[in-house]
Amino acid sequence: MLDAPRIRPARAEDLPAVTEILNPYILESHVTFDLEPHAPAARQPWFDGFGERGPHRLLVLEGPDGLLGYAASRAFRPKPAYASSVETSVYLRAGAVGAGHGRRLYGALLAALEAEPVHRAYAFLALPNPASVALHARLGFHPAGLLREAGFKLGRYWDVAVYEREFTGA
Repeated sequence: MLDAPRIRPARAEDLPAVTEILNPYILESHVTFDLEPHAPAARQPWFDGFGERGPHRLLVLEGPDGLLGYAASRAFRPKPAYASSVETSVYLRAGAVGAGHGRRLYGALLAALEAEPVHRAYAFLALPNPASVALHARLGFHPAGLLREAGFKLGRYWDVAVYEREFTGA
């Protein structure tokens, strides 16, 4: 058992808990545009795209009773010219929201990316989402655009704000 939550790279045995963290967001909110909950086996190819080093990382926040959240960076687009750009995200269990865990976890991911050949990180925020907008601003992201009515979920269209963060390493 752990006393204080710690951040570490995700391991194979974390996939069910990572999936369990995401699924309520899929079912109950507009913050992800997935429409159907995932089974861990279906998420395996996504999970396999991460490493402990390099720009594509998956970090987890582990508490005394299991995982509290995860932060990820993955390829922004598949074309080679985008190789120095990543898309980032962070998700927390409902009971872990509001305790500073997101800032700590996401901050650790961004700090790790500073040592990688990353030029830009992009985050796509379905609006409204004032907590996520504030988190990204605190962590050095700036607005880069707005995609109007980009996704349809829960019976309506949602705007998506594009945020970007520059890195000095690439």
